[in-house]
Amino acid sequence: MPRILLLPGDGIGPEVTAQARRVLEAAARGADLALDFEEDLIGGASIDAHGTPLTDAAVARAKACHAVLLGAVGGPKWDAMPVATRPEKGLLRIRKELGLFANLRPAVVFPALVAASTLRPEVVAGIDLLVVRELTGGIYFGEPRGQALVNGRREARNTMVYDEEEIARIARVAFEAARKRRRAVTHVHKANVLEVSQLWVQVVQEVAADYPDVSLQHQLVDSMAMLLLREPANYDVIVTGNLFGDILSDEAAMITGSLGMLPSASLGAGGVGLYEPVHGSAPDIAGKNQANPLAAILSVAMLLEHSLDAPEAAEAIREAVAGALADGHRTRDLILPGQDLAAIGCVEMGDRVLARLERS
Repeated sequence: MPRILLLPGDGIGPEVTAQARRVLEAAARGADLALDFEEDLIGGASIDAHGTPLTDAAVARAKACHAVLLGAVGGPKWDAMPVATRPEKGLLRIRKELGLFANLRPAVVFPALVAASTLRPEVVAGIDLLVVRELTGGIYFGEPRGQALVNGRREARNTMVYDEEEIARIARVAFEAARKRRRAVTHVHKANVLEVSQLWVQVVQEVAADYPDVSLQHQLVDSMAMLLLREPANYDVIVTGNLFGDILSDEAAMITGSLGMLPSASLGAGGVGLYEPVHGSAPDIAGKNQANPLAAILSVAMLLEHSLDAPEAAEAIREAVAGALADGHRTRDLILPGQDLAAIGCVEMGDRVLARLERS
């Protein structure tokens, strides 16, 4: 029986995770799939209970599961702590412990939310793209790094390092994803300046030879940042390194109109996937039944697809979300000024998605 570890975390994390679990259980029943759930602490909740943002026991539980569903971490309560012990370190540790090198962030504009984007409706209509970001290498982890006093002046440095195996494995993730979509990969780089990017271009091109059915184009990161705003519907799968992926995935996210609609999956060679909404812990609305659970719900759709090999159940969830939105149901973050819509709460939105799911 597949085992799912819940790490609700902080702020609105427990609220959105609870709704996501309800939807996951219903979709699993429809697919005749039995699941076993466990729960543990991460982030500030773990600091308060155990003095650390992630315990060894929680890590062991995660490694023994098929998938991990995470809510959110962090909040002002822990902001004054040293960086090395803050809640976010729990998230970084679990990614490292599970060997999660590939971050998949889809950006989809649901028809009912076309007007929610800051871009013109004709620009965002039909957007369905996937950013595949390398998650464990690059400038965030390269050595040497740090600050020092050099010739009487403060100096800081970070090092961008990638080897060909790191590049090839993330490229393969992107090409495999594209085969299930529209068969087009865009590799984003800065090869006109960076030797690291020159190696990326070479290796991605070599991997592409194994996927003759998938088209490949290379795009400089600065022009890509512009093109994502000008013609986002033209892109299918975007693959890039850690730094560029961090920036571009957030840009793609905001094109859709709300962080409350964006799921993510982090995958690796170990077989355990980590699924989480892109949004933060939103402590200002925590406990008020105001959070938007749709990103967490869409994250469990990715869980079904990637960790449980249940693509039909995943698609049923996505259709249920689209249906609930088409029916006019909105949490407050999805209501635009001037719209004559009444906001519903986190639990109520979960109810609406469940009703749609059960109807299908």
